Amino acid sequence: MASREFDLGKGELEVLRALWEVGPANVRAVLNEMHRRGRRVAYTTVQTVLGRLEQKGVVASDKSGLAYVYRAKVSRERLSRSRLKSLVDQLYDGAVGDLVLQLVRSKRLTSDELDELQKLIDRLDTDRD
Repeated sequence: MASREFDLGKGELEVLRALWEVGPANVRAVLNEMHRRGRRVAYTTVQTVLGRLEQKGVVASDKSGLAYVYRAKVSRERLSRSRLKSLVDQLYDGAVGDLVLQLVRSKRLTSDELDELQKLIDRLDTDRD
């Protein structure tokens, strides 16, 4: 069964990405970051989504000052790992290698990405010996 640890919608992810970018921030700062990214949303929408993210345990707020200050409780890396695990479980029956092969076959990698992938393969191959 796939993990539902971080069951977030597209809008929630956009707000969370903005919060990761600006760090602990009030609603206005998150809204400004979203506008900077070309996403036009209302202040009240961001406020509502931050409240939902807090209810889901992904965001925490500090209510001690004049304005609520929100911070992400979940790192981008942790969310990414969880969502990728879910994807691998759902689409590839847990076979990570199949996902990696599909990604490499379907997307063109830059020279730097290819170099990094080769180093990882070499390191994994060495660790196996």
